[in-house]
Amino acid sequence: MAKPTQARDPEPKEKEKSNETGTNTIMINVITTTIVCIIFIGVNYFLQSNLLTTQLKAFTTEQTADESADELDKPEKGIVLDLGDFTMNLSDIDPRRYLKANVAIEITNPEPDPTQAAEPKKESSGHGGHGAPAPDPKADLVAEMEQYKPAIRDAVITVLTSKTSDELATTAGKELAKQQIAESVNGIFDGEREVIRVSFGQFIMQ
Repeated sequence: MAKPTQARDPEPKEKEKSNETGTNTIMINVITTTIVCIIFIGVNYFLQSNLLTTQLKAFTTEQTADESADELDKPEKGIVLDLGDFTMNLSDIDPRRYLKANVAIEITNPEPDPTQAAEPKKESSGHGGHGAPAPDPKADLVAEMEQYKPAIRDAVITVLTSKTSDELATTAGKELAKQQIAESVNGIFDGEREVIRVSFGQFIMQ
């Protein structure tokens, strides 16, 4: 009597499929993890680079600002022209007040002439064998300013006599008067010179 044929066990194929599925899942997890790590590293690098760049720019800007502030802190030096003493009536009517003040202005130095600097010194024909001393540009400027003195003094008088004693009694009032004097004198120079600052010496109101 023949034995009935038994069906094959399908377990090996199912096991193979299960193994393939597990392998695929592992590969997907590895790839996904790798991609996530790459993205994380890239984003982190980008953020760190931006942060470093921002800090570097901030440091450079701060350093430049400090240097600019140092330059601004250095007062510009010019030629001081003493305008002498002024005695004048103020705008006060009752009671009448007058001001006695000493005023000086500081103006910019003239730019050196490169053509004159390039010229060789001419020797004197005398026995000394030495050329004439080079002219002092500051002395020339002071001499040049003498011709402007009457107009400058008139500008100072015009500004100060327009003030009351109450206005000139405050620091702000004095600073405003100095600013107005500088503007008036700059108009006289017409761009050839510029007033750096105005100074009051003796300043008495009675």
